[in-house]
Amino acid sequence: MEYEMQYAQYLKTANDALEKQAEKYFNAHSRVSQAARYSLFGGGKRVRAVLGIAVCDMLGGNLEAAACYAAGVEMLHCYSLIHDDLPCMDNDDMRRGRPSCHKKFDEATALLAGDALLTAAFETLSGACGTPEQNVQAVCTLSRAAGGNGMIWGQELDLAFEEKTADEKQLQEIHRNKTGMLINAAAQMGAVAGNADAMQRKAIEQYAFAVGMVFQIVDDILDVTATETELGKPIGSDKANGKTTFVSLYGVERSREMARQITQDACGALAKAFGDRAAFLQDFAMRLLERNH
Repeated sequence: MEYEMQYAQYLKTANDALEKQAEKYFNAHSRVSQAARYSLFGGGKRVRAVLGIAVCDMLGGNLEAAACYAAGVEMLHCYSLIHDDLPCMDNDDMRRGRPSCHKKFDEATALLAGDALLTAAFETLSGACGTPEQNVQAVCTLSRAAGGNGMIWGQELDLAFEEKTADEKQLQEIHRNKTGMLINAAAQMGAVAGNADAMQRKAIEQYAFAVGMVFQIVDDILDVTATETELGKPIGSDKANGKTTFVSLYGVERSREMARQITQDACGALAKAFGDRAAFLQDFAMRLLERNH
């Protein structure tokens, strides 16, 4: 129960910050802004936002700055989902149990909504209530993670391997970039707000990339074991698109065992660096491992 209460508090902090920032950047009379808000407030676990705020709290840092950084990363994540769903990418009609942005509005509006969210993300970081040095670090952290050497590179690799089979090393590179980079950026921005030193940031990085890899492994498992109602989006799309997944390489049970081992190692590394202060983040990793949607 203590974990649920703490998660709810972090989630409220993240959502309040996100609503405050959205009021600044998305005019209710604009169709593009309506599309951006439709996707931004269409549900979701806010995993990245909660992670960043929790890291900052573990370090005793500036939670108000961390909340702004969390809002920024959620905006950027939302842009990536809108663009991923477009017909030229994954061509998904559903997202979180309702029509994806381009189905609710149209392709051009969805494209622009994603662009608007991406731009607003960095405006949010640059205007956060951290110190100027912290805000610059946050902008640099997120831009590196989301760009051509990070999330975009992962997406490019993901598309390239629709046509051919990836091996284990290639699959890990895809998801370290496509998923892991943004999750680590969220954690690292929390570390920035918490004034973490180099050793602490290294431990947080190890943990965050492990969480990102497990998040993807569990996604691959759910794509073949869950129902469309549970996931809120079409199932079996990876197989239909010819994508290599952890399940296609190893099967469901071996993939589950890999996810468990990675989670245990990540939690151990965090406990070694932070002791009892890492309790929430350890529980956080275990909950992501055990999720069913």
